[in-house]
Amino acid sequence: MLDLNGKSILITGGTGSFGKMFTQLILERNPNVKKLVIFSRDEQKHFQMAMEFPEEKYPAMRYFIGDVRDKERLYSAFEGIDVVIHAAAMKHVHLAEYNPMECVKTNILGAENVISAALKCGVKNVVALSTDKAAAPINLYGATKLASDKLFIAANNIRGNRKIKFSVVRYGNVMGSNGSVMPFFLKKRSEGVLPITHNEMTRFNISLQDGCQMVFDAIENAWGGEVFVPKIPSYKIIDVATAIGPNCKHKVVGIRPGEKLHEEMITVSDSMNTYDLGKYYAILPQKPIFDLKEYINNFGAKLVDEGFSYNSGSNTEWETVESLRDLVKKYVDPNFVV
Repeated sequence: MLDLNGKSILITGGTGSFGKMFTQLILERNPNVKKLVIFSRDEQKHFQMAMEFPEEKYPAMRYFIGDVRDKERLYSAFEGIDVVIHAAAMKHVHLAEYNPMECVKTNILGAENVISAALKCGVKNVVALSTDKAAAPINLYGATKLASDKLFIAANNIRGNRKIKFSVVRYGNVMGSNGSVMPFFLKKRSEGVLPITHNEMTRFNISLQDGCQMVFDAIENAWGGEVFVPKIPSYKIIDVATAIGPNCKHKVVGIRPGEKLHEEMITVSDSMNTYDLGKYYAILPQKPIFDLKEYINNFGAKLVDEGFSYNSGSNTEWETVESLRDLVKKYVDPNFVV
């Protein structure tokens, strides 16, 4: 298991769903972590998280109010940090479409600021969170996250003699996270009608815990330049609605601007540089900074078939109505009953 005891770790966007779960797991697994810095611009969320993880009980905790748009603040926050997890993002598709430059400033310019601060301050390991919407993007949010991914991968080329590696973790919809469909349906089911965007819509599905574990794996195993993609099941949106509100009517409201019918995490074009590492895939740079043969031998990596793509609609693993009910109860609402 990855040992982070004695290390200093910083999470941008650390007051969000991912940050709180990742913090919990770090403190459980690494009681002697040197420092755990939560970096976020939301004052109220800082206050709430500090109530949950008080510095009196967890002396490694630090709470930094700051914005990834502010490079100087990042320089201050990154001093003495070993590992940076970049989770800060503007992620709501419709808000990004309406406020495009705000999304660009946070997701692209903010990413470049994180890279600059990490290089300047001697950080050893940077893992950036991506999204399935960054693969063949059709909305601005996905396009900015694709640009962010490219920046982090390319950062390995400018590290010089610094012992630092940059990698990316890309995964699908997280159960129970802010703005996700499961808590939305749980709130709406009392009305007797659940809005369905499209009867055939599918999405990838991952728990917050599994998403965090992907990041732990990236910290431990990345050589620099990989986009890691987990092998996870898909679900049909209509099955989620049936699982949560079996007696509810469905109202088809249409696909919202910027949404896809099916999500894709690895495109056909990506397949030429995608390797199967067992429990997940790794999309490698066209010109990796390491010896490719050595990488393949180390991980037992296998190049995927030509024309391979990883799509939620053509996935081979699916959640059922019954399994979705179990997942809702386990990860979203422990008091859930049909």
